[in-house]
Amino acid sequence: MTIDRQELIEELKLRKHIRKAIMIVNERKMAKKEEAFNEEINLREYIRSLLSEAGTPDPEDSPHESTGINYLKELLKKIIPLLEIDYKMLTSSPEQRMSFRAHVVQAVKNTLIPPKVTDEAGEEASKFIPISEQIAVDVGGPETAIGDEEKFIDLEDPTPMSDEEVEHDDFGIEGEDETGRDAAYKAFKKVEGSILDSWEVLSSDDDKNLFFDYLITNLKLHFDRFEDELAETIPEPTTDEYEAQAGPAEEAPMPPAPEEGLPPEEEVGPPLPPIA
Repeated sequence: MTIDRQELIEELKLRKHIRKAIMIVNERKMAKKEEAFNEEINLREYIRSLLSEAGTPDPEDSPHESTGINYLKELLKKIIPLLEIDYKMLTSSPEQRMSFRAHVVQAVKNTLIPPKVTDEAGEEASKFIPISEQIAVDVGGPETAIGDEEKFIDLEDPTPMSDEEVEHDDFGIEGEDETGRDAAYKAFKKVEGSILDSWEVLSSDDDKNLFFDYLITNLKLHFDRFEDELAETIPEPTTDEYEAQAGPAEEAPMPPAPEEGLPPEEEVGPPLPPIA
């Protein structure tokens, strides 16, 4: 049994047209999604303009029944755009962005948990004795023997680090990407003041608990959104080996034409793979 060369050529052309048709269908689907998204954005803006002209408040700007949530809304409007800019600059690897995310969330927790604990402790906090006072009692008392001075352990670091160096060193999470850590540190310094300012306004335990829980939840959700948006813009990494294997069939060199007749099936090679 022999294979007609013309049939082989027609088969390759057919596959080429099918792949092209699939690409066109996919492009049209993406275009429709983008068009629907833009229409939704335009519709939202139009409705907001109508509500504004009618003097009706935007539902998204309507006050929540919780003061803590209202302050959180205002806070998120300030800090999310700043975090988004720094997050989306980390395009070398997903590990950098995951490190950024983990460090920011952990930093927020570390910032708010101490005042949260202090508020819950109440009067118990006043019973704490600073380390400097403990040293004064233990070392400077009149009953201290002269020979005991040699046993004194100096708590002061002979080469103290600056406050910023100590804070930056404590900021890191072991095992996480260092580029993401450093980017998260700089980003968090931009928003830390706003977070504390919003927190200090609240006095109710219910407001503080809602503020804390929803802040952490919203940060994670916004980071998820950032990653989804990046996935649509960053091309998928590839290799030369993959491109060689996945290249279009029509680009493969055609076998030389025989001088006489058509080659037998076994000389042409294995049958063509099924169309994907």
